[in-house]
Amino acid sequence: METILDFFTNPYYIQVLTITGIYLIAALGLNLITGVTGQFSFGHAAFMSIGAYTAALLGLKLHTPFLVNLLLGGTAAAAAGLLLGYPSLRLTGDYLGITTLGFGEIVRVVFINLEITGGARGLAGIPRETDILIVGIIVVLAILAMYLINHSRFGRALLAIREDEIAAETMGINALAYKIKSFMIGAFFAGVSGGLYAHLMQYLNPADFGFTKSFDLLNFVVLGGLGSIPGTILGTTVLQLAPEFLRFVKEYRMLIYGGLMVVMMIFRPYGLLGGVAFKDVKRLMSLFKPKTTAGCSR
Repeated sequence: METILDFFTNPYYIQVLTITGIYLIAALGLNLITGVTGQFSFGHAAFMSIGAYTAALLGLKLHTPFLVNLLLGGTAAAAAGLLLGYPSLRLTGDYLGITTLGFGEIVRVVFINLEITGGARGLAGIPRETDILIVGIIVVLAILAMYLINHSRFGRALLAIREDEIAAETMGINALAYKIKSFMIGAFFAGVSGGLYAHLMQYLNPADFGFTKSFDLLNFVVLGGLGSIPGTILGTTVLQLAPEFLRFVKEYRMLIYGGLMVVMMIFRPYGLLGGVAFKDVKRLMSLFKPKTTAGCSR
């Protein structure tokens, strides 16, 4: 029987944890767009693919350093976020969701038809640079960055836009500018995540970044709790690891996985940690600390 130590030393489990961390970085970016700002995006995997192909091609063709590839991949995704966000973020609700969904499909088809990306054959031979330590460090930095953003004036403006965009504009907030910035930041994190993914898997195919991947990322955010950083962490971890822990039921594991999703949406419609911030987690942990009583002296 495997122990906890085996879980953290087994190469397969390390790979699973590494991929979970990669998706968490992308999910944190999507949480800023959808959870904090309230803008539904169904094409987040497209930004991940832009970062992945940019980082991979830089490493293959120009042999640039790995960290430079990640930053440039994130920058390329952010630029794509600007190009998409400026005309489309005037839309709201379902219309914005359909627009981002169409954008994701356009990006996928473009990569399929470009020779430099390997077309439908995919892009192979990418050097393996990503490991669990690098992913862990970037995850911590991403969580810290999102925490600082959420507790800044910029983050409070995004929350105001989510709650009532008209009221926010009445108070002097340029809603379009703030939404574009939020979109670019979220796309940047997705691009960095894609770069890590490319240098871990060593092979890219446009099919890896279709609508299903965008839907998975959205599930991470929604199940964990919209607007909650701890919720995004928990949602990503649960949904990524659940299929692995359900392997003992073989062909029924995805059926059980889907059933658990339905049950969670019925009993926790706002997500596992909907509305829960880090300060709430800290307050909850303090309840389990043993209380000390000072002795009385006469």
